Amino acid sequence: MDIIWEVVIVFHVNLIICSSAQPNPSKDHEGWWAYKEAVQGKFIPVPSFWGLVNSAWNLCSVGKKQSPVNVETSHMIFDPYLAPLRLNTGGHMVGGTMYNTGRHISMRLDKEHLVNISGGPMTYSHRLEEIRLHFGSEDGQGSEHLLNGQAFAGEAQLIHYNHELYPNYTEAAKSPNGLVVVSIFMKIAETSNSFLNRMLNRDTITRITYKNDAYFLEGLNVTDIYPETASFITYEGSLTVPPCYETSTWILMNKPIYMTKMQMHSMRLLSQNDPSVIFLSMSDNVRPAQSLNNRCIRTNINFNMLVRDCPNNRAQRLQYRVNEWLLK
Repeated sequence: MDIIWEVVIVFHVNLIICSSAQPNPSKDHEGWWAYKEAVQGKFIPVPSFWGLVNSAWNLCSVGKKQSPVNVETSHMIFDPYLAPLRLNTGGHMVGGTMYNTGRHISMRLDKEHLVNISGGPMTYSHRLEEIRLHFGSEDGQGSEHLLNGQAFAGEAQLIHYNHELYPNYTEAAKSPNGLVVVSIFMKIAETSNSFLNRMLNRDTITRITYKNDAYFLEGLNVTDIYPETASFITYEGSLTVPPCYETSTWILMNKPIYMTKMQMHSMRLLSQNDPSVIFLSMSDNVRPAQSLNNRCIRTNINFNMLVRDCPNNRAQRLQYRVNEWLLK
């Protein structure tokens, strides 16, 4: 009997040692996801698998307030209490580092001059953390949000965090009402938005051809990326990347900004891999539209059918036509 207990104790100790040596699964999976199938032959989870490969990402599969969504303009609710958006740059130009993250073109601002946004659906001021660009391999696709089922060539997402309640972006991203994302559709035209022109001109974009490439820009005016409209659409959702926390308020501007065909072509030549790996374009870095699940999509555009309550049981059939700039 003593021998049996000795074996059991040794086995138990070995089990504890093996268990403690296991890596943290959340850290292992942190960067292990993609928008499309990889060509290297190894499995990397695409959007339909994000919520299945890591328990910390389960909201990607079972969440009820996921983003992006298809905005049906006939179902929007006019909210007379939505205040105008207010952008505060302190009158300063800003600097920022452009990154090829392998998934996005990312612009992360330095901390010398801060940019804050308030108003709209926000109770608190939110600080701009990052600008991400999504774009397609063809001109008719590339935006994450859809408008009446229609995609645009691209989408700029300005991600802000609630700096009044949370100490940093990481904490805000996990917390209720922690983030605000301003989304601006991008369309192809003869001329370019001045902010995009700084990011996407040939001398700049070629500096971030491969994954982990970075290039610093200075003298940027964030107000330049906003289209000339005070109209917007808003709803409650999530970030469109794992772990899909449902902590984001989205604001979709009701007018696009423009980029040239050459700028779009330059973005499609960015690789989602480093130079030692076969080229795979970063384009089509888009999560498919998610179910709205009876969420309200509110707007500050008064279409003369005032509805003060936001019903969750069914969508209202409202006579409203979205800004024709978006439908051209």
